[in-house]
Amino acid sequence: MLNRRSFSRRLLLLTFTFFLSLNASAQEIKIGFVNSARVLKEAPQAERARIKLQSEFAPRDKKIVLMQKTLKKLEDKMNRDSAVMSEIVRRKRERKLLTMKRDLKRAREEFNEDLNLRRNEELNDLQQKVYEAIVSLAKEEKYDVILGDSVMFASKRVDITDKVIKRLSEKRLSK
Repeated sequence: MLNRRSFSRRLLLLTFTFFLSLNASAQEIKIGFVNSARVLKEAPQAERARIKLQSEFAPRDKKIVLMQKTLKKLEDKMNRDSAVMSEIVRRKRERKLLTMKRDLKRAREEFNEDLNLRRNEELNDLQQKVYEAIVSLAKEEKYDVILGDSVMFASKRVDITDKVIKRLSEKRLSK
């Protein structure tokens, strides 16, 4: 019985010592969370990229709108005047309308492809800047882990999204 009691005390003491040593050697882990969708929406560089794309593609967009209006007018005129047109004139105008529709469709497709390509370029550039801001913030404030959008829940205490947006704003002003 004495042996058993002694063994239990030693085991308890050993377990207690083990957990104390774990607690003493463990350092606090600093974790941060970034809502990247919000950063990509609210960063000043995102607004600048939107404005840049708008100004770059506005002339082509206006040209397409003008092509649509011209096509609509010709279709309306064709519908109005087709009863009094000769067969030859009607066929000629129908071919012209068909050619205009194809040109408009091609212009729209090229516009959308070019816009998507440029949007992706701007997004990649912005994502790189966001990444750099997060890494520099993590190093500066000694974060061990920064988590992103795949997190199910993050408290406001670990949310550093505002700090990242502020860092991006400062970066924009320094340039």
